[in-house]
Amino acid sequence: MKKIEAIIRPFKLDDVRAALSEIGVQGMTLTEVKGYGRQKGHTELYRGSEYKIDFLPKIKVEIIASDGMAENIVTAILKAAKTGQVGDGKIFVSTVDDVIRVRTEESGEDAL
Repeated sequence: MKKIEAIIRPFKLDDVRAALSEIGVQGMTLTEVKGYGRQKGHTELYRGSEYKIDFLPKIKVEIIASDGMAENIVTAILKAAKTGQVGDGKIFVSTVDDVIRVRTEESGEDAL
């Protein structure tokens, strides 16, 4: 099993969710996060004063999937989240040893 974590722009969330639904992803976890990479924040003007925003708002999407679905999920996220601009985000894929559903105590891919 694989854990796919994608950091994306907030306005691309609906596109990513729709793309994942099309390929059969049934569940995901979302977290509102802040961060920066090469973008390094930006400067805004408020009431005549300039101030720097170091951490930009992003959405973190987490999905646990079977090994066979992981590549399709990554491809769908890439296509839906890409704008071609700096700050589009990152996708991390890692191995998951086990998953246990609390309600039924099923484990492994049966718990997905």
